[in-house]
Amino acid sequence: MTPSTTKWRYPVALIAFLVLLAAVAPGSNEQAEDRKSISNQIGMEFVHIAPGTFLMGSPEDELNRSESEILHRAVIENPFYMQNTPVTVGQWQEVMGRPWFFARHKNPRLPVTRVSWHDTQKFITALAKRDNRKYRLPTEAEWEYAARAGTRTAYPWGDSIDCNKALYANSQVRVKDCVAHVKSIGLKPNKPAPVKTYAPNPWSLYDMHGNVWEWTADCFRSYLEPEQPAPSDCTRRVRRGGSWFGHGYQVRSANRAHAHPAAKMRTTGFRLVMDLP
Repeated sequence: MTPSTTKWRYPVALIAFLVLLAAVAPGSNEQAEDRKSISNQIGMEFVHIAPGTFLMGSPEDELNRSESEILHRAVIENPFYMQNTPVTVGQWQEVMGRPWFFARHKNPRLPVTRVSWHDTQKFITALAKRDNRKYRLPTEAEWEYAARAGTRTAYPWGDSIDCNKALYANSQVRVKDCVAHVKSIGLKPNKPAPVKTYAPNPWSLYDMHGNVWEWTADCFRSYLEPEQPAPSDCTRRVRRGGSWFGHGYQVRSANRAHAHPAAKMRTTGFRLVMDLP
């Protein structure tokens, strides 16, 4: 071995090692698309959802289905990251401040509610400015695809529901079937539960079924209508997932609901999607 070969052998090897280390470092942006989950600057957790095809809607023999749930093939063309819980009170306060209607004792792990569809857009804008990422509401198809998590049954766990599976029927005034169970596990009636109280679906997403309704990006329309971008002035925006206030059948993966985008309801919150770079 010549002196010149000895001189350059170790520095070159060291440089190659450092380049390799940088490529696989946890903070590397180049590896972001391969992660199963990712967190942003305020601790919101997002789960990687791969593209795919699924049957959206419900079969005609599904119990309590509505006529709007027309079964059809839907395609999710691009991967995305979906927040693994609804946006919480704590996350809302971190981004938007503490409005007067949030009491000081409000549990920061409760899903934020009484937010209109327009409010969600303000939150998205403020959050994006904060960490320079692209956020949005999920489309209705993305929401159902993620909620089903590869399943075809009425719920991701099967075709029936009970009070152990999700938070619903927790109203002492309206639907009270689960009030006793809710009390038995240390929760309060007539309100939502802290996120992650119930088990996640097969794709590690919590509270897709029950707890609070979730706004989506889309206007409410028939599945038979040609698909088109949701206009900014539509009068009915889709909500999904059911809530603590309603019946168990409203928690089904295919169930659809809607509301005026300016409506602020104690049963309705939202979760975000983070688009890949």
